[in-house]
Amino acid sequence: MPSMLRNTEMQQHVDAGAVVIDVMTPEDYAACHIAGAQNACIYEMVFLERVAKFAPDRDTELIVYDATGTTRTAEVARERLRTAGYTRVYILSGGLAAWRAAGLPVEQGAKTAEDEDTLQDGTYAVDTENSRVEWIGRSLVSRHCGRIALLKGELTVAAGMLSAGQVVLDMHSITNLDLTDPDYRDLLITHLKSDDFFAVAHFPTASLTLTGWDEQRDAASGAPNGMVTGDLTIKDVTRSIRFPATLAPHQEGGIKVHAAFDIDRTLWNVSYGSGRLFERLGMHWVHDLISLELFVIANKR
Repeated sequence: MPSMLRNTEMQQHVDAGAVVIDVMTPEDYAACHIAGAQNACIYEMVFLERVAKFAPDRDTELIVYDATGTTRTAEVARERLRTAGYTRVYILSGGLAAWRAAGLPVEQGAKTAEDEDTLQDGTYAVDTENSRVEWIGRSLVSRHCGRIALLKGELTVAAGMLSAGQVVLDMHSITNLDLTDPDYRDLLITHLKSDDFFAVAHFPTASLTLTGWDEQRDAASGAPNGMVTGDLTIKDVTRSIRFPATLAPHQEGGIKVHAAFDIDRTLWNVSYGSGRLFERLGMHWVHDLISLELFVIANKR
Protein backbone atom coordinates (compact mmCIF):
# COMPACT_ATOMS: atom_id res chain seq x y z
CA MET A 1 0.00 0.00 0.00
CA PRO A 2 1.40 3.44 -0.89
CA SER A 3 2.15 5.37 2.29
CA MET A 4 1.81 8.93 0.98
CA LEU A 5 -1.23 10.95 -0.06
CA ARG A 6 -1.24 14.25 -1.94
CA ASN A 7 -3.47 17.13 -0.89
CA THR A 8 -5.68 16.55 -3.91
CA GLU A 9 -6.28 12.92 -2.91
CA MET A 10 -7.19 13.41 0.74
CA GLN A 11 -10.79 14.61 0.45
CA GLN A 12 -11.76 11.45 -1.41
CA HIS A 13 -10.42 9.34 1.47
CA VAL A 14 -12.14 11.53 4.08
CA ASP A 15 -15.43 11.17 2.23
CA ALA A 16 -14.94 7.40 2.41
CA GLY A 17 -14.57 7.55 6.23
CA ALA A 18 -10.86 8.21 6.82
CA VAL A 19 -9.89 9.93 10.08
CA VAL A 20 -7.32 12.73 9.78
CA ILE A 21 -4.89 12.99 12.71
CA ASP A 22 -2.57 15.88 13.51
CA VAL A 23 0.38 14.27 15.35
CA MET A 24 1.97 17.50 16.61
CA THR A 25 1.74 19.02 20.11
CA PRO A 26 -1.57 20.28 21.48
CA GLU A 27 -0.12 23.81 21.35
CA ASP A 28 0.64 23.51 17.64
CA TYR A 29 -2.76 21.93 17.03
CA ALA A 30 -4.50 24.80 18.84
CA ALA A 31 -2.55 27.35 16.80
CA CYS A 32 -3.43 25.82 13.42
CA HIS A 33 -4.62 22.48 12.06
CA ILE A 34 -6.38 21.03 9.06
CA ALA A 35 -10.12 21.61 9.34
CA GLY A 36 -11.76 18.56 10.90
CA ALA A 37 -8.49 16.90 12.01
CA GLN A 38 -8.15 15.23 15.41
CA ASN A 39 -5.07 15.66 17.62
CA ALA A 40 -2.89 12.86 19.01
CA CYS A 41 0.65 13.98 19.77
CA ILE A 42 3.23 11.37 18.76
CA TYR A 43 5.59 12.69 21.44
CA GLU A 44 3.21 11.69 24.24
CA MET A 45 3.03 8.22 25.80
CA VAL A 46 -0.76 8.22 25.40
CA PHE A 47 -0.56 8.60 21.61
CA LEU A 48 -2.15 5.23 20.84
CA GLU A 49 -4.84 5.68 23.51
CA ARG A 50 -5.79 9.03 21.95
CA VAL A 51 -6.02 7.53 18.48
CA ALA A 52 -8.15 4.66 19.81
CA LYS A 53 -10.77 7.21 20.91
CA PHE A 54 -11.07 8.51 17.35
CA ALA A 55 -10.70 5.15 15.65
CA PRO A 56 -11.45 2.14 17.89
CA ASP A 57 -11.76 -0.09 14.81
CA ARG A 58 -8.28 -1.09 13.63
CA ASP A 59 -9.60 -1.28 10.06
CA THR A 60 -10.38 2.44 10.05
CA GLU A 61 -8.40 4.32 7.44
CA LEU A 62 -6.11 6.92 9.06
CA ILE A 63 -4.31 9.91 7.53
CA VAL A 64 -1.56 11.39 9.69
CA TYR A 65 0.31 14.62 9.14
CA ASP A 66 3.02 16.68 10.86
CA ALA A 67 4.14 20.31 10.50
CA THR A 68 6.26 20.23 7.35
CA GLY A 69 6.81 16.66 6.18
CA THR A 70 10.58 17.20 6.36
CA THR A 71 11.28 15.11 9.49
CA ARG A 72 10.42 11.58 10.65
CA THR A 73 7.50 12.74 12.81
CA ALA A 74 4.62 11.50 10.64
CA GLU A 75 6.62 8.46 9.55
CA VAL A 76 7.15 7.36 13.16
CA ALA A 77 3.44 7.90 13.86
CA ARG A 78 2.55 5.67 10.91
CA GLU A 79 4.97 2.97 12.06
CA ARG A 80 3.56 3.07 15.60
CA LEU A 81 0.00 2.77 14.33
CA ARG A 82 0.75 -0.10 11.98
CA THR A 83 2.53 -1.96 14.79
CA ALA A 84 -0.59 -1.41 16.92
CA GLY A 85 -2.71 -3.14 14.26
CA TYR A 86 -4.07 -0.31 12.13
CA THR A 87 -3.91 -1.73 8.63
CA ARG A 88 -4.55 1.38 6.51
CA VAL A 89 -2.43 4.36 7.49
CA TYR A 90 -1.39 7.14 5.11
CA ILE A 91 0.90 10.17 5.51
CA LEU A 92 -0.18 13.51 4.06
CA SER A 93 2.71 14.57 1.83
CA GLY A 94 4.25 17.89 2.89
CA GLY A 95 2.27 18.04 6.12
CA LEU A 96 0.39 21.11 7.31
CA ALA A 97 2.80 23.45 5.51
CA ALA A 98 1.92 22.04 2.07
CA TRP A 99 -1.78 22.03 2.91
CA ARG A 100 -1.71 25.71 3.90
CA ALA A 101 0.42 26.64 0.89
CA ALA A 102 -2.28 25.17 -1.34
CA GLY A 103 -4.88 27.43 0.31
CA LEU A 104 -6.88 24.52 1.70
CA PRO A 105 -9.13 24.95 4.77
CA VAL A 106 -7.58 25.14 8.24
CA GLU A 107 -8.80 26.00 11.74
CA GLN A 108 -6.58 28.56 13.43
CA GLY A 109 -6.30 29.95 16.95
CA ALA A 110 -5.73 33.57 17.92
CA LYS A 111 -1.99 32.97 18.44
CA THR A 112 0.04 31.12 15.84
CA ALA A 113 2.92 28.75 16.45
CA GLU A 114 5.17 31.25 14.69
CA ASP A 115 4.28 33.86 17.33
CA GLU A 116 5.29 31.47 20.09
CA ASP A 117 8.62 30.80 18.41
CA THR A 118 9.62 34.45 18.02
CA LEU A 119 12.27 35.88 20.32
CA GLN A 120 11.42 39.39 21.44
CA ASP A 121 14.21 41.94 21.58
CA GLY A 122 14.78 43.52 24.97
CA THR A 123 16.33 43.07 28.39
CA TYR A 124 15.50 40.03 30.52
CA ALA A 125 16.01 39.50 34.24
CA VAL A 126 17.21 36.02 35.19
CA ASP A 127 14.68 34.03 37.21
CA THR A 128 17.01 32.87 39.97
CA GLU A 129 14.41 30.54 41.50
CA ASN A 130 14.11 28.49 38.31
CA SER A 131 17.66 28.79 36.94
CA ARG A 132 20.69 26.83 38.02
CA VAL A 133 24.12 25.48 37.20
CA GLU A 134 24.79 21.77 37.56
CA TRP A 135 28.31 20.40 37.97
CA ILE A 136 30.05 17.03 37.65
CA GLY A 137 33.50 16.23 39.04
CA ARG A 138 35.33 12.93 38.61
CA SER A 139 38.07 10.85 40.17
CA LEU A 140 39.54 7.48 39.20
CA VAL A 141 36.86 5.55 41.06
CA SER A 142 33.82 7.81 41.30
CA ARG A 143 31.97 10.89 40.18
CA HIS A 144 30.06 13.51 42.12
CA CYS A 145 27.41 15.93 40.93
CA GLY A 146 25.55 18.86 42.37
CA ARG A 147 24.12 22.31 41.81
CA ILE A 148 25.01 25.95 42.24
CA ALA A 149 22.30 28.61 42.51
CA LEU A 150 22.28 31.82 40.52
CA LEU A 151 22.43 34.97 42.63
CA LYS A 152 21.40 37.38 39.88
CA GLY A 153 21.66 37.93 36.14
CA GLU A 154 20.51 39.85 33.11
CA LEU A 155 20.41 39.01 29.40
CA THR A 156 19.81 41.23 26.39
CA VAL A 157 18.37 40.08 23.06
CA ALA A 158 18.84 42.20 19.94
CA ALA A 159 17.87 41.19 16.40
CA GLY A 160 16.80 37.79 17.76
CA MET A 161 20.23 37.00 19.23
CA LEU A 162 21.96 37.35 22.59
CA SER A 163 23.90 40.60 22.53
CA ALA A 164 24.91 41.08 26.17
CA GLY A 165 24.45 39.57 29.58
CA GLN A 166 25.87 38.28 32.81
CA VAL A 167 24.97 35.62 35.36
CA VAL A 168 26.38 35.58 38.88
CA LEU A 169 26.70 32.32 40.83
CA ASP A 170 26.28 32.04 44.58
CA MET A 171 29.22 29.82 45.54
CA HIS A 172 27.90 29.45 49.10
CA SER A 173 25.00 27.47 47.57
CA ILE A 174 27.11 24.56 46.28
CA THR A 175 25.24 21.30 46.85
CA ASN A 176 25.82 17.61 46.19
CA LEU A 177 23.09 15.41 44.72
CA ASP A 178 24.58 11.90 44.59
CA LEU A 179 25.73 11.14 48.14
CA THR A 180 23.12 9.67 50.49
CA ASP A 181 25.23 9.66 53.66
CA PRO A 182 24.64 13.15 55.14
CA ASP A 183 27.99 13.22 56.96
CA TYR A 184 29.94 12.28 53.83
CA ARG A 185 27.90 14.75 51.77
CA ASP A 186 28.58 17.59 54.20
CA LEU A 187 32.27 16.69 54.23
CA LEU A 188 32.46 16.91 50.44
CA ILE A 189 30.64 20.25 50.35
CA THR A 190 32.94 21.66 53.03
CA HIS A 191 35.91 20.39 51.01
CA LEU A 192 34.64 22.11 47.83
CA LYS A 193 34.08 25.39 49.66
CA SER A 194 37.50 25.31 51.31
CA ASP A 195 40.75 26.76 49.99
CA ASP A 196 41.45 23.34 48.44
CA PHE A 197 38.91 24.17 45.75
CA PHE A 198 36.83 27.35 45.51
CA ALA A 199 37.81 29.30 48.65
CA VAL A 200 34.24 30.49 49.06
CA ALA A 201 34.96 32.50 52.21
CA HIS A 202 37.22 34.74 50.11
CA PHE A 203 35.39 34.46 46.78
CA PRO A 204 31.65 34.11 47.47
CA THR A 205 30.58 34.52 43.84
CA ALA A 206 31.61 33.43 40.36
CA SER A 207 30.35 34.98 37.15
CA LEU A 208 30.00 34.54 33.42
CA THR A 209 29.86 37.66 31.27
CA LEU A 210 28.78 37.38 27.63
CA THR A 211 31.22 38.95 25.17
CA GLY A 212 29.94 37.42 21.93
CA TRP A 213 27.23 35.29 20.31
CA ASP A 214 27.76 33.66 16.92
CA GLU A 215 24.47 32.41 15.51
CA GLN A 216 24.52 28.85 14.18
CA ARG A 217 22.18 28.96 11.22
CA ASP A 218 20.05 25.96 10.25
CA ALA A 219 20.47 24.32 13.67
CA ALA A 220 18.02 21.51 14.29
CA SER A 221 15.21 22.21 16.76
CA GLY A 222 16.58 22.04 20.30
CA ALA A 223 20.20 21.79 19.14
CA PRO A 224 22.69 24.54 20.01
CA ASN A 225 21.88 27.55 17.83
CA GLY A 226 24.72 29.78 18.92
CA MET A 227 28.32 29.85 20.09
CA VAL A 228 28.89 31.84 23.25
CA THR A 229 32.10 33.69 23.94
CA GLY A 230 32.34 34.89 27.50
CA ASP A 231 34.56 35.80 30.41
CA LEU A 232 34.35 33.25 33.22
CA THR A 233 35.51 34.46 36.63
CA ILE A 234 36.23 31.92 39.36
CA LYS A 235 38.12 32.97 42.48
CA ASP A 236 40.47 35.78 41.37
CA VAL A 237 40.94 34.54 37.79
CA THR A 238 39.04 35.65 34.68
CA ARG A 239 39.47 33.72 31.42
CA SER A 240 37.71 33.73 28.08
CA ILE A 241 35.77 30.60 27.20
CA ARG A 242 33.69 29.51 24.22
CA PHE A 243 30.91 26.94 24.13
CA PRO A 244 27.72 26.02 22.21
CA ALA A 245 24.37 27.10 23.65
CA THR A 246 20.68 27.01 22.84
CA LEU A 247 18.56 30.16 23.04
CA ALA A 248 14.79 29.73 22.77
CA PRO A 249 11.51 31.45 23.64
CA HIS A 250 9.94 30.63 27.00
CA GLN A 251 6.36 30.95 28.17
CA GLU A 252 4.75 34.36 28.58
CA GLY A 253 7.36 36.15 26.51
CA GLY A 254 10.43 34.98 28.40
CA ILE A 255 13.56 33.26 27.13
CA LYS A 256 15.52 30.19 28.13
CA VAL A 257 19.18 29.33 27.60
CA HIS A 258 20.82 25.92 27.91
CA ALA A 259 24.50 25.04 27.60
CA ALA A 260 26.74 22.15 28.58
CA PHE A 261 30.54 22.29 28.47
CA ASP A 262 33.75 21.36 30.30
CA ILE A 263 36.39 23.61 31.83
CA ASP A 264 39.89 22.85 33.05
CA ARG A 265 39.58 23.94 36.67
CA THR A 266 43.33 24.36 37.11
CA LEU A 267 43.22 27.39 34.79
CA TRP A 268 41.26 29.13 37.56
CA ASN A 269 43.65 28.07 40.34
CA VAL A 270 41.38 25.23 41.47
CA SER A 271 44.22 22.78 41.65
CA TYR A 272 43.55 20.22 44.40
CA GLY A 273 44.35 16.67 43.27
CA SER A 274 45.56 17.62 39.80
CA GLY A 275 47.88 14.98 38.35
CA ARG A 276 49.56 17.66 36.21
CA LEU A 277 50.50 19.76 39.21
CA PHE A 278 51.14 17.21 41.98
CA GLU A 279 52.68 13.76 42.27
CA ARG A 280 51.90 10.50 44.08
CA LEU A 281 48.32 11.56 44.76
CA GLY A 282 46.90 8.08 45.23
CA MET A 283 43.22 8.24 46.21
CA HIS A 284 43.36 12.05 46.20
CA TRP A 285 43.62 12.32 42.39
CA VAL A 286 40.83 14.45 40.88
CA HIS A 287 40.22 14.98 37.17
CA ASP A 288 41.18 18.44 35.94
CA LEU A 289 37.98 18.78 33.90
CA ILE A 290 34.70 19.88 35.49
CA SER A 291 31.48 19.51 33.52
CA LEU A 292 29.08 22.43 33.80
CA GLU A 293 25.50 22.63 32.59
CA LEU A 294 23.53 25.89 32.59
CA PHE A 295 19.74 26.09 32.78
CA VAL A 296 18.72 29.76 32.61
CA ILE A 297 15.22 31.18 32.44
CA ALA A 298 14.78 34.93 32.15
CA ASN A 299 11.73 37.18 32.04
CA LYS A 300 11.39 40.40 30.10
CA ARG A 301 11.71 43.58 32.14
